[in-house]
Amino acid sequence: MSAAVALSGVVKTYGRGSTAVSALRGADLEVREGELLMLVGPSGCGKTTLISVAAGILEPNEGDVRLFGRDLRAMKDRELVRFRGERVGFVFQAFNLLPTLTAAENVAVPLLIRGESRRAALRRADEALERVGIGGRGRSLPSQLSGGQQQRVAIARAVAMNPKVMLFDEVTSALDPELVNEVLNVIKDLTQDGMTMLLVTHEMKFAFEVSDRVVFMNQGRIEEEGPPEELFRRPKSQRLAEFLKSSKF
Repeated sequence: MSAAVALSGVVKTYGRGSTAVSALRGADLEVREGELLMLVGPSGCGKTTLISVAAGILEPNEGDVRLFGRDLRAMKDRELVRFRGERVGFVFQAFNLLPTLTAAENVAVPLLIRGESRRAALRRADEALERVGIGGRGRSLPSQLSGGQQQRVAIARAVAMNPKVMLFDEVTSALDPELVNEVLNVIKDLTQDGMTMLLVTHEMKFAFEVSDRVVFMNQGRIEEEGPPEELFRRPKSQRLAEFLKSSKF
């Protein structure tokens, strides 16, 4: 199976001199096509930076970043934006919905920007909302939706673009506990389509039950990776064992 995402020797530093912070310290990672890979680790270990680099949102200081074989660092800005828009769906922690637009209109916005007609964009928006389980809420404003429903709108917005790979950055972190499962169930349903996914999560039970492979990050480095059964039941490093214990897995 070929690599959808490939990072090699990636270094990302914020700031300069004595105030510099190393978010990634030589990260190597491959996500195979059709794979569901989850990134876990303590807060501040570099997970969000890693997927942002993988999506071409952040440029690393050093290293190689390839998406479906294309070198992202070699692309001009306009080419990168177009390439990313055609292949990557990114769902952030924040919902980032426009408050004056309905759910369907929010989903349709990137389709309209891409040049689709309003009728076609809204039809695809309705289909995407149906796919994430809120097909009846397309005419609702964000303020009329629960946090879980708003996050599902954000997922539908990414899905509607028919991306080749979906990236999720702790999409349940802003939700009340009772709403977490409804969003996780949407992601679980998307896996049935064989979509390539890279997901940052603190939901250890979900990672164990659903992922094909888990990557544990610590202090900007990938410390361990492997099938969830192996990583969670037989951790090799003391740091991973401590993390799992603190996560009450």
